[in-house]
Amino acid sequence: MGLIKELVLLPFAPVRGSGWVIGQVLHEAERIYYDPATVRAELARLEERLEAGEIDEEEFDRQEDELLDRLDIGLRGGADTGKGTAR
Repeated sequence: MGLIKELVLLPFAPVRGSGWVIGQVLHEAERIYYDPATVRAELARLEERLEAGEIDEEEFDRQEDELLDRLDIGLRGGADTGKGTAR
């Protein structure tokens, strides 16, 4: 039965392969997005922008909250769910 199933599904192999590749790319992007080192570097750049006067306190607070949420998820290991987005 397994051989027949594989023969029937053979024309869909490129689609299945593409789906696997997309899943791998998504997983890697999430790993980088929630990586604590990446988030800390972004927090440092955000503080530099505030000190340089490029953004105001309100914008700084908004972006800082988003980055701290990402850092929390990354430290808890929430990005390694393997089920799409970690949100």
